[in-house]
Formats: sequence, C-alpha cells, structure tokens
Amino acid sequence: MSEKKPESRPRDGAGRRGGAGWALVITSVAGFMAALDNLVVTTALPSIREDLGGALDDLEWTVSAYTLTFAVLLMFGAALGDRFGRRKLFITGLTIFTGASAGAALAPGINGLIAARAIQGVGAAIMMPLTLTLLTAAVPAAKRGLMYGIWGAVNGLAVASGPLIGGSLTEHVSWQWIFWLNVPLGLLTLPLARLRLNESYGTGARLDIVGTVLASGGLFGIVYALIRGNPDGWTSATVLTGLIAGSALLAGFVVHGMRSANPMLPMRLFRSRAFSAINAASLLMFVGMFGSIFLLSQFLQNVIGYSPTEAGLRMLPWTGMPMIAAPIAGFLSDRIGGRPVVATGLALQALGLAWFAAIISPDVSYGAQLPALIISGIGMGLYFAPAANLVMSSVRPSEQGIASGANNALREVGGALGIAVLASVFSAQGGYGSAQAFVDGLGPALWVGAGVVAVAAVSALLLPGRAALPRAGAAPESSEGVRELVG
Repeated sequence: MSEKKPESRPRDGAGRRGGAGWALVITSVAGFMAALDNLVVTTALPSIREDLGGALDDLEWTVSAYTLTFAVLLMFGAALGDRFGRRKLFITGLTIFTGASAGAALAPGINGLIAARAIQGVGAAIMMPLTLTLLTAAVPAAKRGLMYGIWGAVNGLAVASGPLIGGSLTEHVSWQWIFWLNVPLGLLTLPLARLRLNESYGTGARLDIVGTVLASGGLFGIVYALIRGNPDGWTSATVLTGLIAGSALLAGFVVHGMRSANPMLPMRLFRSRAFSAINAASLLMFVGMFGSIFLLSQFLQNVIGYSPTEAGLRMLPWTGMPMIAAPIAGFLSDRIGGRPVVATGLALQALGLAWFAAIISPDVSYGAQLPALIISGIGMGLYFAPAANLVMSSVRPSEQGIASGANNALREVGGALGIAVLASVFSAQGGYGSAQAFVDGLGPALWVGAGVVAVAAVSALLLPGRAALPRAGAAPESSEGVRELVG
C-alpha cells in the first residue's frame, strides 16, 4: 500500500497553475458535458427508433445505460481520484467519455449505441464527482456558494440545452451529431485540465472492490427488472431474479458499509441528518424529474406533432429556467440557508408535474402547458446550487470527494429508476398505439412523478436549520463533530 497523501498538499507545480477561475471554467465544461448527455437523447428518441429500430425498452436503455453505469461507478470514481490523484483521474474520465461519444455517433445498431452509452457513463462517473471536489479545493470557503451557483447554472444550461440541442441536431443534421458534439469539447478541455488544474488527494484509503461489486450488481438487477417488467411480465423468472438478487446485493452493500474498515460509502455518513436528508431529496427529485422528461419529450413529438427542434424549444421554460434561478438560489442559500431554498424548489417541481398530469390530453394547447413548464423550471433551478452546497457542508473536508460521489450517484440512480418506474406505469396504463393510448399512460406516470418529488420536498424539510449547519468548506474535522452539529 502506497503512502497516504494528504489532501491539502498540491503536486506537480500547483503554485504555477490556474486558480479558482480556471477551475470553475474547466469543471463547469466537464459537468456540462456529463449533464448534457443525460437528456440530449430524449428529443432524438423517435428518430433513433426510426433509424435503428427497437421497442420502448430499447429506448429506455439508450438513456438508462448511461445513467446506470454513471450511477453505480460514481463513488468508485471519486475513490479512485482520492487515492491516485483527482486531476489525473479527472483527465482519465474525460478521455473515456470523449472516446465513447465518438463510438456512440458511429454505432451501427441499437445494441452498439447502448454499449457506447454505457461506456460514456463509465467516463462520466470518473470525472463528474471530481468536478465538485476540484472546484471546492480551488475556491475560498467564503465564495463557494456563488461558485456552486455558477457551476449549478452551467449544469442547468446543459439540462436546458439537452432537449433543444438534441432536437435541433436531429432535425437539421442527424441524431449522431448529439454525440459528435462532445468530441471537440473534450479535446479542448483535456489540455486545459492538464495545465491549469492543481493535483490533490483524499484519504488514501484502499479501493473498495467488494463494495463496488455489491452496489453495481444490486442497482443493475433492480433497474433491469423494472425495465423488463412489462414486456416480460412481473412474475417472470428474469424480473423476479433481478428484483430479489438486486435487493439482496444492495442489502449486502449496506452491511458492508457498516462493517468494513474502508468502505466505498461509509454508512456512518448517514448519521448526519443533513447528509441523509439532502441525499434522500436528491434521489427522489431525479426519480420524478427524469422519468417525466423522458415521457414528455416523446409526448410533444408523437402526440402533439412537434418536430424535434420545436419540442426542445417548447421545453425551454422548464429546462432553461435553472440558468436564471440557480445563481440566485446559490446567493440565497449563502444568506438564508439551503433548507428553505431546496424545499421550495422541490415543492414547485412537484406542483409543476401535478399541473401537467391534470391538464394532459391529446389536444392540450401549449398555452395550457406553459404554467406547468415555468413552475417546474423555477423549482429545478432552486434545487441545484443549494443542494451542492448542503452536500459539501455536511461532511468533513477529507470526505468531500466521497460525499460528492455519493450524492451524484444517488441522483443518477434516481434518474435510472425514474425512467424505469414511470415507463412501467406508462406501459401498464397506455402505450404507443394511438395518441389517446399515449395520454392514458402518461397521465398516471406524471402523477407518480409528482408524488415522488413531493416526498422529496418533505425530506428537504428535515434538513437542519442554518444555525446548525456549518458553512461550505468549514465542516468539522471529525464525524463526531458533524453529528453534534447536524444530528
């Protein structure tokens, strides 16, 4: 075992490298790329289905293959960065992501596309948690709320531009260009990361291979079962095996996290009320949001008849609002605390989805949809930046890498589960047979999404108040101190 490297010690001439500004630019671009590929596929799904073929479950996998590998390897990616160097692993993840994007663009069939999307998720899982850790290390504690706000706004821009970019490129060029777009961004960012980011390390703990296998296998089993539930039958051997084996593996992951000396995700972190509440809220938020966007983007094209570009543009009041609201939310969280901002945002997101569910019909006008889109967009924007601040404030500095990885992992798990669960509800109640059949499935799915996000808002109310929570970057140096402050 190599000598433990202290987190605070820079390496490779760090003093000659760029400061907070370069760190913000580089990590924001990388975060933009990873977040963009969560949703860029949604408005291209009808064109992909027409070009490459595939049923609903194949379309689910073009999204879920990315979110699932992204989710299950995020904590492992954070641990790799802590042990072997965050900048080094960030560059490695970005390289994998960029190469897999080219592979997705060149995919000859639906299975090849799904495989490339899975590899994209591996690269994103390595680089994404390190964006927040590298940014935190480069920015003074007093300015982190604002910087997180800008970082969140750029991620919001990715969410906003995902459906629009995907729709525009699909309609005017080809769907393959939604993946080619990542290649020049990646090639530009790689040398900047090498030259301008400081190297840093975490605790230097051993890699948790057992924990990675348990978490990966458990999540894959459950998501696979949810996606195959309707086409194969909920009592089929494959579905029941996935659910039972997946649940057992996840239970083993929890036990391992409680007993192992150096687990991938130490379960003691969840003794912090702040850490538990914000992660529960994040998981549930992404269940409702991702599942809803997956279905609504297809509704706008398959039922209303919009082109891919028109569908992307009409979703902008929802997906684009974080660009405006996220920096404001970051500023407010520095002033009044993150709990009221996050809880309000989640409540608005739930209200927006419920509004959609109440008005949805084959001939619903865009004017009737607009209030739901705006309310949902404001809610999403209020959530992003304060959530990042709360996560990083809830643990000691040496554990911020794994905390970032855990939060991102749970969000991506939520996205994969959301698509699987809401698509299952959709398939059980409706289908692609006609406009009315699509709406018959979409309405109940949206009500489920709204209910899940409403529970997320309740979880956010369990966060400790501003007086009980340390400022970002000022987390106590021991887990006991964390428990005293937020327990």
